[in-house]
Amino acid sequence: MFVIGRARWVSAFLVLMTLATPLAAEAQYYLVDCSGANWWAFPTITSALQYVSWPGANIAVTGSCNNEYFLDSSGHLRAGLQINQKHDIRIGAYWGQTASVSGGIYAANSDGVYLYGLTTTNAYGNGIEVDKSRVILDTCSSSGNQANGLLLENSSYGEVDATGSFSDNGAFGLNVGGGSFLGLAPWAGPVEVRRNKGGGIWASQGDVATGGNTFISDSGGFAVDFRGGAKGQFGNWAGPNLIENNPNGGVSLQENAEISLWACCSNPVSVIRNNGFFGIAAGFGSQVTLAGAQVSDNAGPGVDVYAHSQLYATSILQGLGGNQILRNGSASDPMSAAVRVDGNSEALLRGGDISQNTGLGILALVNSSVDFAGVNFTGNTAGVIGCDSTAAMASDLSASQSTPASGVSCKSPHGPVNRSAPKITSTNADVNRFKALQQDYRNATKGVALNAPQQ
Repeated sequence: MFVIGRARWVSAFLVLMTLATPLAAEAQYYLVDCSGANWWAFPTITSALQYVSWPGANIAVTGSCNNEYFLDSSGHLRAGLQINQKHDIRIGAYWGQTASVSGGIYAANSDGVYLYGLTTTNAYGNGIEVDKSRVILDTCSSSGNQANGLLLENSSYGEVDATGSFSDNGAFGLNVGGGSFLGLAPWAGPVEVRRNKGGGIWASQGDVATGGNTFISDSGGFAVDFRGGAKGQFGNWAGPNLIENNPNGGVSLQENAEISLWACCSNPVSVIRNNGFFGIAAGFGSQVTLAGAQVSDNAGPGVDVYAHSQLYATSILQGLGGNQILRNGSASDPMSAAVRVDGNSEALLRGGDISQNTGLGILALVNSSVDFAGVNFTGNTAGVIGCDSTAAMASDLSASQSTPASGVSCKSPHGPVNRSAPKITSTNADVNRFKALQQDYRNATKGVALNAPQQ
């Protein structure tokens, strides 16, 4: 009751003060001080949002905001910050600082919500939940939540700029569904997605793109779990991605899902290593493209393509990196291979290195086909490629069905003829937009707060 009464008193005072006193020329924002040290500041972000309702507002926050509450659609009082039906609003800590919000952050029916330097932990749900909204998270953290670190639903747009952390959550670090899109632009530091019990990144009927510098590890489920037509672009203009130490597997695709891992800009390639059952697995009509990835030291196959799915791995595109599939597999697995293609599936490989794996370099099974050229096969314990009686290959090896080369046990029904593969040129990403957003917020929170006592 004290907080509510105080907020009303402060609001009334501010209205009178605004009418009576000219605003300082440099004043561009409102201050929320959750510590209560500044008597004239709003005591909660919620109280500031009630007063500031027009587009273009800026709210600077200090302290730990433990008294944020709102009524949900069912009329129940919930802990946390709700941003509802707001447009072009920026909320965050002072430049270079952080502020915390307990109970989670909920954005609904809003457009152009920019959050800077906020950390949140919710013991009873999602850390950050975005519904029918467009939200940008700049240098934010949502970790230690009971459910997801970040949930995007109902055709929402989420962007993680500069750096961020979504770790130690009870479900997924990042959850994207319902026609939503998540973009990661970690140009200032990594986006860390670690130790989440459900998995690292989960998407169904949603899209995910990262510019690199994204670290996913120690997940309870898969590091990346795409289903229901989800699509992902994992590039490296901000630095390499690292997917490692996930006991149940690295990247899993099901139900017509797609992922592309590509490397440009002379940065190191993205790495998928030391994972459990597989490095990458694509099944049930899914598709994998590799154009600059290292898939290494996984306990199962480096790439497992099954149930009418496809793999395209190229190391010959101008401006993009090469692929390495190294030291994968297990001696206890009779079908151990660097690349396993099974169940009416296909693989097209151009260039790259498939070496030192336990078992075959490539294993093709059950009406599957493999087309490869320019690939280096060295030190695979069972040879280059093996097929069952239903599978086939087209390659640049000096082999045919009647006179196979060493390490090759696979028929070539049409002779050693490869399909031509197109060559394209990559372009670098432009990060100026991301940096401009941060600079605009930095400029907006200089000077004196609009709700400060006027001199």
